[in-house]
Amino acid sequence: MDYITPQRDILFSLSEVLGYCAHSTQLQNAESVDDELLASILGEAAKFVEAELNPLYRSGDEQGCRLEGETVSTPEGFVEAYTRYIENGWPSLAAHSEFGGQGLPYSMHTLLSELLGSANWSWSMYAGLSQGALNTIFAHGRAAQKQRYLPHLVSGSWTGTMCLTEPHCGTDLGMLRTRAEPNDNGGYTLTGNKIFISSGDHDLTENIVHIVLARLPNAPAGTKGISLFIVPKMRIDEEGNITGRNTVNVGRLEEKMGIHGNATCALNFDGAEAELIGPPHQGLACMFTFMNLARIGTSIQGLSHCERAYQGALHYAKDRLQSRDLRGAARPDLPADPLTTHPDVRRMLLTQKAYAEGLRLMLYDLACTADLAHEGLDEAQQKLAILTPIAKALATELGIECASLGVQVLGGHGYIREWGMEQNLRDARIGSLYEGTTGIQALDLLGRKIVGSNGALLRPVLAHIDQRARRSDSPHAPVLLNALALWRDTSEALLLAAWSDPREIGAASVEYLLLAGHVLLGYYWLCADETATAATAQSDEPFYRAKRKTAHFYFQRLLPKIEGYAACLRGGAQALMAHDDDEL
Repeated sequence: MDYITPQRDILFSLSEVLGYCAHSTQLQNAESVDDELLASILGEAAKFVEAELNPLYRSGDEQGCRLEGETVSTPEGFVEAYTRYIENGWPSLAAHSEFGGQGLPYSMHTLLSELLGSANWSWSMYAGLSQGALNTIFAHGRAAQKQRYLPHLVSGSWTGTMCLTEPHCGTDLGMLRTRAEPNDNGGYTLTGNKIFISSGDHDLTENIVHIVLARLPNAPAGTKGISLFIVPKMRIDEEGNITGRNTVNVGRLEEKMGIHGNATCALNFDGAEAELIGPPHQGLACMFTFMNLARIGTSIQGLSHCERAYQGALHYAKDRLQSRDLRGAARPDLPADPLTTHPDVRRMLLTQKAYAEGLRLMLYDLACTADLAHEGLDEAQQKLAILTPIAKALATELGIECASLGVQVLGGHGYIREWGMEQNLRDARIGSLYEGTTGIQALDLLGRKIVGSNGALLRPVLAHIDQRARRSDSPHAPVLLNALALWRDTSEALLLAAWSDPREIGAASVEYLLLAGHVLLGYYWLCADETATAATAQSDEPFYRAKRKTAHFYFQRLLPKIEGYAACLRGGAQALMAHDDDEL
């Protein structure tokens, strides 16, 4: 199954709907982007991923990674593709110019991430985590640390990881045991074990910069006693030159359901040399710089699986002949009609299309909001607080759904390896687990953000959608306003319920997030419909007609799911909590 970059839809989303070029001129700390530059970057990135990464999609999955001595070997072709990735300057695209970057907005990195991930998600993870390590050091590191590490991360000659989880604790980081002892030279000696470390070791670069959570001696218990450290795989001197191997070792490679081309490692830190980054005991707050970017990156994974599933299913359905149209032969010249003739196949294809294109708009808007938040705009930071958990959870859940539909469209052929659909489904499944499960994102949204702010963070988001819908001439605007009213009423009801029983938050959170996410997608489809409608007055391009029809499909067939979510929420926590443990 080949991946073809949806350049037309990406340019529609960024340029026509979101007004990306005007957005970039608002940014004080980044170069502005015009339509010509945007199209040029997109075109070159498309050439790279289609020529270099897509051909490694299946072979990387079949070969996997191998632990040989102290080093992990990646699948054939991964090293060469990464070398060309560096030679083409892609790692520096949205990096800070003072450290060798091209200084383009962070949102340009999001565009690149979609293409890399859709072509080959396993390969893209090696490059993807470096952006989080880079930004964490830029935000919290000392000047000397920035000079030693950032030029290498910007160029791509070094990559980065985030090291949180330990064998005895996953989400509950307050239980972590990794220790960092101060030593005589002003540094630290770090000892402990971390698991599930994506890209934890590999042969693509000469060094890997691990960003690690650990405890200092006499640190307070729980999350208030966590500090953050830089632990390079290879020791470096004050000028950033490699001096030898640090005591960071791969205990094992995790045997996983999918993403076989990426080395997910258990790492042992055996008295490794480490540097404190940020204030002592405030490591979790500093690490959120990394984690929030990783959550946006993982939401891109969901989009990538939606897009890849749609392309593969559509290609197959157009060519595959199966049965006859219920009204009679649609293609009497053929022995049977194409799968695209049948309503249920169209239901699956249009679900994939509507989710992929709607998520693309949502995630690019999220990235543009992150651009503004990075420059300190309070309104953008507040919007980001609401959108990030919704985007991460919704996109990855829909990525799984669309990948599963891809298997279903192909039938038995989807279940075997030949077509790549079963790999897409296996690779997609991790998205709703790492960087905070769907349940954790939902608790963050409803508990921390909405109940925690007594609704203050949510109200501007609802008001913006309300104003846009009331100004709209789209026939879908009244439908969106009704959906928005349901979101608002549900939010108010849950705010009241949470004060009487906090368990109501946990019982309602996932369905609440899915409801909110589908209303948000409705907002983006309204924007797309408005833009396409205006464009059809000037152009007869079939693209715009298809966009309007897909918007209609979304409002008629997918947005109504929110009624089911709302019905679940009205049931409250009682049905979930009624069983005693021995009755489960």
